[in-house]
Amino acid sequence: MTTRILFPRLLVVSATLFFAGAATAQSSETEPRQPSTTVNLNSSVRLETEPAAVNPMEERRPRTVTPIVSRPAPIVPAVSLTSRFDLSLMTAMQSHLGASYHFNRTGPDEFDCSGFVWRAFQDIGLNFQRGPARSYWATMPAPPEGEQFKFGTLVFFSNLSHVGIVVDEKGFYHSARHGGVMYSPFNEYWLSRVDGFRRVTADVVTPAAAAKPRTIAKPATVATTVEENNEP
Repeated sequence: MTTRILFPRLLVVSATLFFAGAATAQSSETEPRQPSTTVNLNSSVRLETEPAAVNPMEERRPRTVTPIVSRPAPIVPAVSLTSRFDLSLMTAMQSHLGASYHFNRTGPDEFDCSGFVWRAFQDIGLNFQRGPARSYWATMPAPPEGEQFKFGTLVFFSNLSHVGIVVDEKGFYHSARHGGVMYSPFNEYWLSRVDGFRRVTADVVTPAAAAKPRTIAKPATVATTVEENNEP
């Protein structure tokens, strides 16, 4: 009699426990996952539900680096100068490196060839008549024998259509149509076009201007002769 009464009760209890367990499991699956924390090796705290950071060692794709394009630095001659005049003239010429070429301009940012020569000497306080390359050739004396490549000498090219300032037997400064103010070596191209040399001497320099420091005076005359038509 007692067994008959207990058996149905056990069935009811078992069924109740079964359905309660199923309901609990279903509830746990539908509830949002609660984040838990994980301590990384570097002692930083990370939520477990957050994606782990990519290990740099696992990154296999090569990085694409865009090359930086830069212009080459202008050529500057290695020359040893001792006199104050030479050092001042070299500084004046190098201060205009990179200025662009423009016909009949004397700076400060644009020069033709004779305008650059005139400005370089003006910068150190030496003033002479501004004109085309031919006028410098006609009014200035030739250097002594063996001093054609002495620093500061004017060198003329291509039927007196172009002029520059000698550094030494290796090269000269000038303002070229293609490239502006630059240093160029006396290579085969230039040597084959040399007409001759002239020196800036005291008899062609205005005395009052020679005593002044760097001046920014405008040229006394404007050159009208077309020059430098065959520069590189």
